[in-house]
Amino acid sequence: MKKLLIIFLLLPVLLLGQTTEELDFITPFHDGVAAVKKGNFWGFINEKGHVIIDFRDDLVSTEINGYKYPIFKNNRCLISEVKNGIIYFGYIDKTGKTVIEPKFLNAQNFDSNKTLALHLLKEELGNNEVLGKNVVNYRYYEVTIDIDGTVENYLNPKGTNIVLDKKFIRTLPEITSKQISDNLYAVKVNNNKWKLVSVEY
Repeated sequence: MKKLLIIFLLLPVLLLGQTTEELDFITPFHDGVAAVKKGNFWGFINEKGHVIIDFRDDLVSTEINGYKYPIFKNNRCLISEVKNGIIYFGYIDKTGKTVIEPKFLNAQNFDSNKTLALHLLKEELGNNEVLGKNVVNYRYYEVTIDIDGTVENYLNPKGTNIVLDKKFIRTLPEITSKQISDNLYAVKVNNNKWKLVSVEY
C-alpha cells in the first residue's frame, strides 16, 4: 500500500518533468507566461518552468518579430473553434478555462482590458412556408469588448452582411478598425477613408 501511495504522489511530478522535454519552440514571456510547442500543439509554462496549461490545438498564434505563437495579454489568450466549417474566436484564462466562449468571427489580443472583435448577429426576417424554414440574415459588427466578452461599443453601427456558410467564407473577415489611443478608434469607411470614433468606458 505504501508503494502504491508513493507512486501516486510521484506520478504528477514525473509526468510534469516529461512534458517539458523535447520541445520544438519556446517563446519569450508575455504576461508572466511563455508558450511552448510540441509537434502541432501549444501549451504554457510559468516562470518556474512548470506547465500551467497543457498542450492543446486550439490556441491562436500572433505574429511577433517574425515568429507566430500564442500569447497572453490581460490574463486572456485567444482560442478558436470550428463550428459547421466556420472558425469562431474566444478566450481562455491562465488556468486553461474558457472564459469567453468562441462566438466572434475574428478577434484580437487584449490591451488595457479591452480589444476589438467581430460580433455576429442573427436577424429573423420571417418564415418561408414553401421550404418550411425561417428566413434569416446575418450581419457582423466591429466592436470593442471587455475581458468578460461583453460588447461595449459598436464601431460600425450599420454592420456588414455575411452569408454564414463555409462555402462563402473562404478567409477570415478582417477587423479594419484600429485603436489609436485609450478611447479613440480609427474606423475604415467607404472609399478607403477613415473616421474617428471616440468611446467612453
